[in-house]
Amino acid sequence: MGSALTTIALPVALGIIMFGLGLSLTLGDFARVAKHPKAVIVALASQLVVLPALCFGLVLLFNLPPVLAVGMMILAASPGGTTANLYSHLFGGDVALNISLTAVNSVISVLTLPLIVNLSLGYFYPAGGQLGIDVVEALKVFAIVLIPVALGMLVRRWRPAFATAMNTPVRIASIIILVVVIAGAVISNLTPLMENIGALAGITVVFCLLSLTIGFLVPRLFRVTRPQAVASSFEIGIHNATLAIVIAQTVLNNFEMSLPGAVYGVLMFFIAAAFGFVISRIAAKEPVTA
Repeated sequence: MGSALTTIALPVALGIIMFGLGLSLTLGDFARVAKHPKAVIVALASQLVVLPALCFGLVLLFNLPPVLAVGMMILAASPGGTTANLYSHLFGGDVALNISLTAVNSVISVLTLPLIVNLSLGYFYPAGGQLGIDVVEALKVFAIVLIPVALGMLVRRWRPAFATAMNTPVRIASIIILVVVIAGAVISNLTPLMENIGALAGITVVFCLLSLTIGFLVPRLFRVTRPQAVASSFEIGIHNATLAIVIAQTVLNNFEMSLPGAVYGVLMFFIAAAFGFVISRIAAKEPVTA
């Protein structure tokens, strides 16, 4: 089961999820980035610079074993998950900005993810250079992330009515697939997961809470509008756990490295929902401003 999950189910599941994202995108979504440069720059800086640095500090603070430390860094380097758009919609975020952030971040991560993974491997595994991601592996990440998105965008362009009709069913299917993939990853690695759950539960909860908080407060400090800050929060706090699992299991061929992604992928939905309710209650008490 573990082999089939790694070689077939994980890439196919991620491909379907990314295709669903593509169905909701147009070239205009990328152009929209130029309309909100401050919101986008602040969110991307938080995602690409602040979060990996924060995760690195947490890994050292929690004194994780090297293999789990690398797994956490893979998670930190992964872009936002597609369900961030759903949470943004539920809690009053700028969904258009959220889609743009997801798309742009997915493109940028093709370069930043291998870089952060290699640096993490170099630090935690000084003699483990053979685990690094080379050009071929970077192209695999590129193919896994971008080709399904591009196909979805082409369907949206050529058959807009079909893409619109399929958007909600595919999004629901993506959530179901995500749950099944994470459950499969947990079941196939149940023994090492149970052995490491104590070490992972604390750091994943703290990392998720800090990611959501930073994603919301930092844009607000830069006077970004509240809906844009909400979009940024969920983009930064809801990582693409499926991608992190795929990278660990299929690219690095290491099951233990996928455990942080599996644990985070389960816990982040509950934490993000609670966070959304909290900021909604706070917003309800704030005076309405122009």
